[in-house]
Amino acid sequence: MELDKMDENDWKYHGEGNKSLVVSHVQLSRVLRLLKYPAEDSENPPQTVEQAFRQIQNIVDFSSNVMSSLLGEKFIHSGEVVKLPLEFVRQLSIKVQHQRPAWRCEKVMDIYSGCALCLPNLTAPALHQPAHTPPLCIEIKPKCGFLPSSKHVSKDIKTKVCRFCMHQHYKVASGKWKRRSLYCPLDLFSGNRQRMHFAIRHLIEEPQNNLKIFKGGQCIYSSKEGSDDAMDLTSLLHHLRPYFQHGNKRINSHVTSKAVLNDFIQVLVNALLSGGGGDGGVVTDRQGGGRSFCEASVFNKERIRHGSQGLPSDSVLFRTLQTQMLDTLDIEGLYPLFRRVEQHLQDFPKERTRLQMDGPYNEAFLEKLQKCPTEDDGSVEYAVAKVHQYRVAMTAKDCSIMVTLVPRSEEEEDDEGLSSQRWLRDFLSSRPPAFSYSVSILDLDPKPFDSIPRQLRLDQKIVSCYLRTGGALPKGSMSPHSGIFTAAEREDCTLLFHPV
Repeated sequence: MELDKMDENDWKYHGEGNKSLVVSHVQLSRVLRLLKYPAEDSENPPQTVEQAFRQIQNIVDFSSNVMSSLLGEKFIHSGEVVKLPLEFVRQLSIKVQHQRPAWRCEKVMDIYSGCALCLPNLTAPALHQPAHTPPLCIEIKPKCGFLPSSKHVSKDIKTKVCRFCMHQHYKVASGKWKRRSLYCPLDLFSGNRQRMHFAIRHLIEEPQNNLKIFKGGQCIYSSKEGSDDAMDLTSLLHHLRPYFQHGNKRINSHVTSKAVLNDFIQVLVNALLSGGGGDGGVVTDRQGGGRSFCEASVFNKERIRHGSQGLPSDSVLFRTLQTQMLDTLDIEGLYPLFRRVEQHLQDFPKERTRLQMDGPYNEAFLEKLQKCPTEDDGSVEYAVAKVHQYRVAMTAKDCSIMVTLVPRSEEEEDDEGLSSQRWLRDFLSSRPPAFSYSVSILDLDPKPFDSIPRQLRLDQKIVSCYLRTGGALPKGSMSPHSGIFTAAEREDCTLLFHPV
């Protein structure tokens, strides 16, 4: 990209989160991530150009120096900070404004600093040949995949029902979502294919902001916050069917909807369990004693016919889970250590720099959290190390996993000597069609030190809401879409009568 020749018409709205807005280039496989701030600050920017640049550089450094080491370099795209012409940024802001969801417009795009983060567009990979079938991209926000076992946990329910499932009740009760998602992260992180299939199926039924599906860079399936609308599975099937025209699950040469969805989920599970190279061993039942099950999950444990519990040690889910589990104390055990650090910083404000509370996120920061003593010696250094561990764990709990699937052409399969076996595969339908795939981890921003009290308050609200309702949904909330897959399965119930 030539920064002095930037044209807003070469860019389109791609999406946004709480803190930033993303635009993608119409031809190049590039996205720009720009900061946002509250609309009331639109006339007076809340930070200087230098502060905005430092904020984005911190995101790059945290991703490349800290998270990359913990999660695996092969999964990380850190990007680079770019300085854009201000006129381009202002025109871009005007262009994308009408495409933004109304509920996101309480914040505005930063048009004053000109700073942005430039990243590869993983929904439209550069290696893809335009003449071929466009790639599919699945973005999953898996959330926390374990139950806390810390002695500091004050409410027993937290050791039985996972944070995501409890949070669903709170979100429905507060009106953020109309329906509860039946997805449970512990099923996805189990490593058991049945449970993973079950988890992804429920993500498709009720995506909320935990699932998005892209085709050729265009979002074809996602949820709108606060919407009553049922998810359009028919439209998704229309997009997916050309990728899965195979197998013996046919009715009059028509691949059934159930087969399409099952094959799609199976390919996704394969990608999530892959190590992207290497022979990673499987780490079995990491928690033991049944702690890898959430009591709120609707998955029936009796249904597990075969297969181990556990993830390949070089898979994206294993690395993500291990990083999440740096939160060893739970927010309840961490908060007193936060207060110890906070008091120290009030007494010695200049220590904030030495203790790297706001960065820089370099090797010294990583060393602080990796060399944390096992026992609390009452020192500030111990408290700081545990706070840093918690912040890193929170980033891993809030990250997104992007799986890019590129269909392999028949020529590519021929090159690998698969052509002689393809008739057998199609006849037996023992496996879904071949895809080349890549797995990446996104949204690896550092969590602010000052956000920890808010995390404690939110935890208390979520738990008390769940205990108050006994795990029952409030009146007036809509039931989950139990029938969304049933419609696809009904299509399969065709009776064929043959003369005897």
